Amino acid sequence: ERGYHGVNVGSTSLQGITNNRKGFPTIDGVDFLPDPLDIASNAFSRGLPEKGADKANVLEQIIAFRGAENICAVIVEPVVGAGGMVPPPQSYLAALRAICDKHDILLIFDEVVTGFGRTGSAFASVEFGVTPDLMTTAKAINGGTVPMGGVFIKEDIQQTIFEAAPAGVPEIFHGNTYAGAPVAAAAGLAAFEIYEREGLLTRASGPIGRYWEDALHSLRDVPHLIDIRNYGLLGAITFAPNPAEYPTGVGVPVHNRCFENGLLCRAVGDNMVMSPPLTIQESEIDLFVKRLRQSIVDVLG
Repeated sequence: ERGYHGVNVGSTSLQGITNNRKGFPTIDGVDFLPDPLDIASNAFSRGLPEKGADKANVLEQIIAFRGAENICAVIVEPVVGAGGMVPPPQSYLAALRAICDKHDILLIFDEVVTGFGRTGSAFASVEFGVTPDLMTTAKAINGGTVPMGGVFIKEDIQQTIFEAAPAGVPEIFHGNTYAGAPVAAAAGLAAFEIYEREGLLTRASGPIGRYWEDALHSLRDVPHLIDIRNYGLLGAITFAPNPAEYPTGVGVPVHNRCFENGLLCRAVGDNMVMSPPLTIQESEIDLFVKRLRQSIVDVLG
């Protein structure tokens, strides 16, 4: 629940954002783990919330019902992105890894949002010390300048695919028009050089990440907020729902006002989610929070 994995039929089937599924074809045979956001238990957490690791136990119930032999994989965003920027509870990802190992089920991390420095390490899997079997990535792989994505897989999985391929045909049979696109690859190489030169892959774990955390949580005095959460250079706030006045979510009018006030901040229902540039400076964070606060006041009083 809350997970987002893309817009084709397969990835839409895997995502747990209700409105994104409505009106689109989906594939049966997908079960969902519980929503990791628990404001009642973890409101205004800094970093990983303390409570909620036990939600991983629902996977055991799904396995008991479906049978491990009928489950291809478990796919999660290490930090939920488009669904509201929700960091995982402490030990949650490790628990999923242990259950998958126990039942010989693949674990896939969708690191399209969290990859390349967003959490303070090169990847969230490194940051949280949990290694998946496969990992998807995109966006920051080349700084977001040219569309590009990739899938990282463990060597033994690759070898299994290779050994199962019929003789005389490509091991990875399906190709696509833009595979290995030279412009995207050049942008990726240039981005890697900048990441290394400027230390951006770990910058979010240092002073700027702590400054971002303190600045974001300075909004706690705003009466309309029921939660603030952050990890690395990610953040989110949640407004008290008001469906009578804002049926599509309180975040939408705040988003629009932010834009008018010179701030790009994304609304997701009653949430505002934030993913500032890895190069952001303290003065820019101050301006961000100032304009966000003003926009909330402009809309909600």
